[in-house]
Amino acid sequence: MYEILFYVIIGILIADFLFEKYLDYLNTTKWSDRIPGEVKGIYDEEKYAKQQAYSKENHRFGMWTSAFSMLLTLAMFVFFGFAILDSWVWGITSNSILAALLFFGILMFASDLVHLPFSVYDTFVIEEKYGFNKTTPKTFVLDKIKGWLVGGLIGGGILALIIFIYQQTGSRFWVYAWLVVSAFSIFMAMFYSNLIVPLFNKQRPLEEGELRDAISAFSTKVGFKLDNIFVIDGSKRSTKANAYFTGLGAKKRIVLYDTLIKEMTTEEIVAVLAHEIGHNKKKHVVQGLLIGLAQTGFVLFIFGLFIGNPALSKALGVDEPNFHIGLIAFGVLYSPISFFTGIFMNLLSRKNEYQADRFAAENYHPEALASALKKLSVNNLTNLTPHKWYVFFNYSHPTLLQRLDYLKTFEK
Repeated sequence: MYEILFYVIIGILIADFLFEKYLDYLNTTKWSDRIPGEVKGIYDEEKYAKQQAYSKENHRFGMWTSAFSMLLTLAMFVFFGFAILDSWVWGITSNSILAALLFFGILMFASDLVHLPFSVYDTFVIEEKYGFNKTTPKTFVLDKIKGWLVGGLIGGGILALIIFIYQQTGSRFWVYAWLVVSAFSIFMAMFYSNLIVPLFNKQRPLEEGELRDAISAFSTKVGFKLDNIFVIDGSKRSTKANAYFTGLGAKKRIVLYDTLIKEMTTEEIVAVLAHEIGHNKKKHVVQGLLIGLAQTGFVLFIFGLFIGNPALSKALGVDEPNFHIGLIAFGVLYSPISFFTGIFMNLLSRKNEYQADRFAAENYHPEALASALKKLSVNNLTNLTPHKWYVFFNYSHPTLLQRLDYLKTFEK
C-alpha cells in the first residue's frame, strides 16, 4: 500500500508541475511584438514593449526557479530526505511536539536559504531593471529575519497546539483543532494590521485635506462608517501601487499605499476605495472568512481520518507513524482536492470583483474607476492579454479588459 502511495505522491507532484508549465506556455502564445488593438489607448508602444520584456523575463526566471524547486522536492521524496531529517530530530529529542517543531523549522529555514539567491536576483536585478525595486539590502535582510521570527512564533505555536490537541483528543482532534484555528483566523482578520503589519511597514492616519474629505463624503453617502483610513509606506520596497480593506467590525480599516496617492487623482482614489467598500457592503470579507473556515474544517476532518495510517509515513521512508511526516504526505495527496477548490474560489472571487466594481460604478463614477484600473495596470506593467485558460485557473480577478468592458455598461 505504501509503495502505491509513494508513486501516487510522485505522480501528483509531476502532474501539477507539468500542468502549471503548460498554462505558462499558453500565456507565451499571447506575446506580440506589435501592440494589440484591444490595448491601444492603455499602453503606448514604448510602455507595451517594456511590459512584454518584463513578462518574458519573469517567465524565464519563473521556469528556472520552479524547475529548481521541483527537482529539490522530488529529491526529498525519492532519496528519502524527509526520513533522514525525521531521524535527525528524533535523535535530538523524544518529545513529539518538539520533534515536529524542529522538523518543520529546519525544513522551512533550509528551503528559504536555498531559494535565497533567487529571491535576491528577483528583487535586485529584475525588479530593479524595470524600475520597481526600492528595497535596500538592509530592508531585505531585516524582512527575512522578521519573517523567520514571526513565522516561527505564530506557525510554530499553532502547530504545537494542534499536535497537543491531537495527543489529548485522538480521533476527534479535528473538531478542537478547527475551533482553535478558527478563533485564531478571526483574531488575525481583526488585528493583522495592528499587530503584524507594523513590524514591516509604517502606517499613519491619512491627514486632513481634500482626499480625506472626499473619502469621508463618499463613505457617508453610502452609509459606511469609516473612521480608520491609513497610508502605508509601500514605496519603502516598491513603486507598485495598491490599496486594500482589512479588519472586521470596529477594527475595519482601509489602507492606501503612498505610491497610490502619488500616482492618482483624488477622484481615482475614491473610486478605488468605493470598490473596496463595495466588497464590505456585499459581505465579501465575511463570506471569504466563512468559506476559509469551512475549508479548514474539511481539511482537518480528512487529515484526522488518515493521520494515524502507517502507510502515509512509510511512503516517505519512515516506519513508525508520526504527525509531522504524515502531514507532509497528506499535504501532497490532498492537493488534487485543493486544485478544484481553488478553481471554485477563483470563480467566486472574480464574481465578487464584478460586484464590487458595480457598487463603485453605481455609487460613484465608473469613468474614474476605469481610469484608476488603467493606471494601476500600466504602472505595474500588468499583462493585459493573458490566455483565457491561464485566467480561468489562476486569476482571482477578471482581466483589466474584462473589467473595462463591464464598467462601460454603467457609463452615461
